[in-house]
Amino acid sequence: MTFSFARPTFTSPVNEESARIRSSIASAALFHSLSIDAVEDLAQRASIRRVPAHGTIVTQDEPGDAMFLIIAGRVKVGIFGENGREVTLSLLRPGQCFGEMSLFDGKERSANCIATEPTTLVVLHRQDLMQHISRHPTTALNLLGEMAARLRRADESIAQLALCDVNERLVHRLVSLAEEEGTPAAEGILVRRRPTQQELANMIGSCRETISRAFNQLARDGMIIARGRSLVVTNALMAKSSRAAAC
Repeated sequence: MTFSFARPTFTSPVNEESARIRSSIASAALFHSLSIDAVEDLAQRASIRRVPAHGTIVTQDEPGDAMFLIIAGRVKVGIFGENGREVTLSLLRPGQCFGEMSLFDGKERSANCIATEPTTLVVLHRQDLMQHISRHPTTALNLLGEMAARLRRADESIAQLALCDVNERLVHRLVSLAEEEGTPAAEGILVRRRPTQQELANMIGSCRETISRAFNQLARDGMIIARGRSLVVTNALMAKSSRAAAC
């Protein structure tokens, strides 16, 4: 009697990492219209970086030589004033990119980027990106579209600071969080990770005490429902925000 044994197959860590980079690039909104060849070219030029929770990825005013794509985790983008006060510009999730602006204008980083939880990133350095763009110009058009979208969001934030009071800015931020991160619930939209009141204050340019009063009033009015570390943004608040935007 003869026996045959199947030869075991092993996937090397290098191959696993390359596959993860390729999959992350292909699924990212920024690169969704790229050809297979373009995705493969980017994947071959990129590497992976892992950052622990609260670890700094880039620091404001440092030279910028790479852009990043989030595979897992979250990244807070913010700036600090001379008095030490923090303003949160954005909270980024898997599939989103950051850090590309310095690659094009050659200037220092405009903000601090900090991992709020253990985070895995795809890293693409300036020289590699420029060589890629010379072969695949569609990537440049995608990057221009992304930067234009961010400029529009910046314009909206400036307008809110100038024209809206704290209560209105808080409502807008809560509704935006619900739209970006929420899942449908019976009473409205559930945000599983509720920002702290200090985080909300940093997002809308206010202080924690003011946000506390406005947040608690929304809760008393039944517009939001706090559930442990989660938050329900009710249908009533979503509708109120829609009506205000239509005015």
